[in-house]
Amino acid sequence: MKLEGQVRIPSGCAIAAVISREGRRMTGRDIIRAMKPMHDRSNGLGGGFAGYGIYPEYRDFYALHMFFDSRDTRKSCEVFLKERFEIMKSESIPTRKIPAITDEPIIWRYFVAPLRSVLSARQIDEKELVVRTVVRINSEMPGAYVFSSGKNMGAFKAVGFPEDVGVFYRLEEYEGYAWTAHGRYPTNTPGWWGGAHPFGLLDYTVVHNGEISSYDANRRFIEMFGYRCTLQTDTEVITYIMDYLLRVQGLTLGETASVIAAPFWETIGRKTDDEDRAKHIFLRTMFPSLLITGPFSIVFGFQGGLMALNDRLKLRSMVVGEKDDRVYIASEEAAIRAMEPDAEKIWAPAGGEPVIVRVKEGRY
Repeated sequence: MKLEGQVRIPSGCAIAAVISREGRRMTGRDIIRAMKPMHDRSNGLGGGFAGYGIYPEYRDFYALHMFFDSRDTRKSCEVFLKERFEIMKSESIPTRKIPAITDEPIIWRYFVAPLRSVLSARQIDEKELVVRTVVRINSEMPGAYVFSSGKNMGAFKAVGFPEDVGVFYRLEEYEGYAWTAHGRYPTNTPGWWGGAHPFGLLDYTVVHNGEISSYDANRRFIEMFGYRCTLQTDTEVITYIMDYLLRVQGLTLGETASVIAAPFWETIGRKTDDEDRAKHIFLRTMFPSLLITGPFSIVFGFQGGLMALNDRLKLRSMVVGEKDDRVYIASEEAAIRAMEPDAEKIWAPAGGEPVIVRVKEGRY
């Protein structure tokens, strides 16, 4: 009996990623190809991609990717942006009409530079200005949504299957040194364009397979620091947690992983290295409300690298493979083989142990 397409895969959604350690740029074709064997992990209610290194000609400007529900909304939001930024370029994001993607909003991008006068008057740095702007638009401007806001990178997402979303956004025309992808199967939140993955803030992006049982505790804590969770999905909070721990608190990627997927207390107690044990005790004591519980596997993208991480019990699948200077990450080995049939060193990371891959310094 043919069961394909008729059986719900309980461990969906689908995630995939690829990065070149040498910073060699690749088109979006391979990452689209990776999503095809994982088609049944999605249900057509959300798909998306993030590419790093795709805007070299505008590398010094923040690329704001936005959805608008009307032309009037776009115009009013543009007035707001001009109060804070110099807009270097404004244009519609290129797409192609395909039957699988319908009811699209206005999809726009701005390449912007923060106004020095605004930074001086508010006594904040440019990253903080971008974060406050994104939060303000997404929480207070109905019909406008910033879904990507980093330099020399961009997210592309929609309601649809990921392989169709990639064709819709013409990702084969972009080149980047790293790509991530997501196919969504929402279980308790709506499927809408803003709720598709990746979720992004500055150059940080998150694709996530799983459910966050600690969402309310995580959200209440992070909203004390100016973030607002408005996008009707639990994954959004992971992005803000990462920004808070890395940019605001200055933690390393390894330390951040030890907060959100913290070792059990008994595991910490068994550590023989006094300094390492003291560090984990401090992190668990300092940030208890940022422990993410529930099954998850995530790929976190940042300027110059990727981090893959499972929950500490490894309740969601994730595999990693390598070939030459490239590292591949996916929910299933089949997705890695779709990108690179001869991939080597295939392994499944342990729960709570981050896999961090960086591009060589100066190569991106």
